[in-house]
Amino acid sequence: MSLPRTLAKFLVPIALLALSACATPFKADVARFQQMPPPNGESFVVQTTNPKLEGGLEFAQYAALVGEQLRAKGYSPAQTPQTATLVVNIDYGADGGQTKVVSRPGPYYGPWGPWGYGGFGRYRSPFYWGWDYPYWGGYEDIDSYTVYTSYLDMQINRTRDGSRVFEGKAKARSTDDSLPRLVPNLVTAMFTNFPGHSGEEVRISVPPPPKQ
Repeated sequence: MSLPRTLAKFLVPIALLALSACATPFKADVARFQQMPPPNGESFVVQTTNPKLEGGLEFAQYAALVGEQLRAKGYSPAQTPQTATLVVNIDYGADGGQTKVVSRPGPYYGPWGPWGYGGFGRYRSPFYWGWDYPYWGGYEDIDSYTVYTSYLDMQINRTRDGSRVFEGKAKARSTDDSLPRLVPNLVTAMFTNFPGHSGEEVRISVPPPPKQ
């Protein structure tokens, strides 16, 4: 095993431990359009127009988070959709992910052996490049990872006349698609400085939960 691979074997776990020790905030892009009435006795229900989510326990948990945020802003939960003055519709999910490829320069190989990485490198047959290649140059180490885009859509309609008073979309990119982790953060981002300035897209940073 070459020196670079040997060092990587020991340094990568150390780097991962360092990253886990320093939790990073959750970042989301939030766009909002609103004509929200100020909280003055308005009541709400939280629903979904997505039949795949309707009636599910997971949806109920996220709907409760949205309800908690609205209550904190001064709106009151209604007992039924018929008695609510506002109907909140939410939808959420994550895409199938996109593979990202990154490369690192590898060592170079001349007729007298490998050079690079301070003179160390991995042996590779010169025939890999063919007979006419002048000095069997370098090659790249290739790594890949998957990036997922998650989203939370929210619309609020006034029940009296059906008019739309709020439209919002929060989206984030991450290297995992765990909705139980992502959706609560998206909800927090959506309600940061709610209802926001109409027509403005902002980057919201949600701090990590405190250590237990």
